[in-house]
Amino acid sequence: MANIFSLRDKSILVGLYLSEFDEQGLRILGFDGVNQAFNTLGYAIGSKPASIKNYRDEFDPYFPNSRKGWHKRGIREYCKKIFDDFSALDFESFTELIKGFLFKNYEIEKIIDKIEKKDKSESVAKRLVTGRAAEEYFKLTFQSISDFTNHALEDTTNMACGFDFRLSLDLNFYCIEVKGLDTNSGSISMTEKEFLVAQNLKEKYCLFVVSNFIEKPGHQYFFDPINSQLTFKKTERQILQTSYNTSI
Repeated sequence: MANIFSLRDKSILVGLYLSEFDEQGLRILGFDGVNQAFNTLGYAIGSKPASIKNYRDEFDPYFPNSRKGWHKRGIREYCKKIFDDFSALDFESFTELIKGFLFKNYEIEKIIDKIEKKDKSESVAKRLVTGRAAEEYFKLTFQSISDFTNHALEDTTNMACGFDFRLSLDLNFYCIEVKGLDTNSGSISMTEKEFLVAQNLKEKYCLFVVSNFIEKPGHQYFFDPINSQLTFKKTERQILQTSYNTSI
């Protein structure tokens, strides 16, 4: 369902959601404050954080809150249409709609969740949103980075190949794995596949870290991360898997 909305529609809907549900909406999505929400949600859907804030402010006069909103200017026609169509949604339904923008293949994930016992904690969901925001941040900014200027972008996030993007220029290429952090520092993890691919590709593999969504996102990146100044600690976890066999 999320795919039927334009980028502007998604931005307006996120702004409406944050205005209508305010602190309740921030809590359910795992945000500590509005700036973190503007940054993370904005980048996650491919919009500007300032646009999310402006749309929220535009709807504020319609809901009880301590903010003044856009009282003098009034609401724009296309925003009024979104308001009329969606402001009556209950909190749970509206939250599901917003999550559909944030999580890839969300409808499929909901079906899987009904079958598998998965970790549904708020912190896990928040990390997924931050990761999505970091990926979109990279897509929006990579051309402004001198090492990547004029490179063509291939999105490989759904290929399970050990990296998120492939950048190519003539015969040259880089494989980019993107990670996100809410603050300026913290821990990130690489899967075994990501680690082994990085180990094999060396300088052709780049770990791109987007940090500080809680205030203003910035980035740093590491070519050949396994042999860089970064230190990785191996963590192992046993998983019991059940299978069912039959004969044909």
